[in-house]
Amino acid sequence: MQFDYTRSVGPVLGRFLTALRGKRILGIRGSDGRVIVPPSEYDPVTSKPLTEFVDVADTGTVTTWSWVAKPLEAHPLPHPFAFALIQLDGADTAMLHAVDAGSPDAMYSGMRVRARWRGETIGAITDIVCFEPGENSETPTTASDSSGEPITILTTPVKLEYQHSASFQESYYLRGLKEGRLIGGRTDANGKVYIPPRGANPTDGRPTTEQVELPDRGIVTTFCVVNVPFLGQRIKPPYIAAYVLLDGADIPFLHLILECDPAEVRMGMRVEAVWKPREHWGYTLENIDHFRPTGEPDADYETYKHHL
Repeated sequence: MQFDYTRSVGPVLGRFLTALRGKRILGIRGSDGRVIVPPSEYDPVTSKPLTEFVDVADTGTVTTWSWVAKPLEAHPLPHPFAFALIQLDGADTAMLHAVDAGSPDAMYSGMRVRARWRGETIGAITDIVCFEPGENSETPTTASDSSGEPITILTTPVKLEYQHSASFQESYYLRGLKEGRLIGGRTDANGKVYIPPRGANPTDGRPTTEQVELPDRGIVTTFCVVNVPFLGQRIKPPYIAAYVLLDGADIPFLHLILECDPAEVRMGMRVEAVWKPREHWGYTLENIDHFRPTGEPDADYETYKHHL
């Protein structure tokens, strides 16, 4: 999952980011005399606004760290590194950043590090590529200043990657999708059919051990016409998001309804799956690109009113 998060930064964080663009690091002094980095808008002791900015060095000391042996795509470095809390010289608090030490054997609390800056800075914490072992700063004394328009808006890409261990029921469901089949689960011949299958029937707690193959046709129970555009949207509005109840199932799932005028969608409308080309199939419900109307008569409300 990935999206861009855009926010206004306010005067304190804005000044911190503007200083980073000039290859300077700013802290802010609290009521107890401590220098806080990154700067906080409000005093952690009195909760009053803080205004006294303080320049700190781009060198410091590692207070604690954790080694990242297998970096992900969104991590700051493509090779193994450490995330560390670094107390910069002149600061009284530690800031989180990456340390490029080469190996975990080279990392230790108390290690002296210095910032490695990007060649071209934009006013973001990523202007510091990482920290590296070293006692003295390598930032030129002629580093660019912080003049120009102050930073007021920050756009941060947010990316989440996770690994999920599929249950027995999820496994046969996902394997079925890879083969172009829709497989639900139930406790026995008298049990309700759930798709995606669940580990247990939610009404009585019995395990759903029986597999049931379902057709890729069904009805729309409820729906929403999406009219509002948003960042990362794959389909131009308006389009339809609907709950589809497959024939033989007892619970609907959410999917797209296309090849249909949004003004024509309705509860009880008969729909069928449109599958992606087989070479694009994986272990995912996204193998079905969308559902479309079949043209058959609508289902009677009494046949699905308990599935809304």
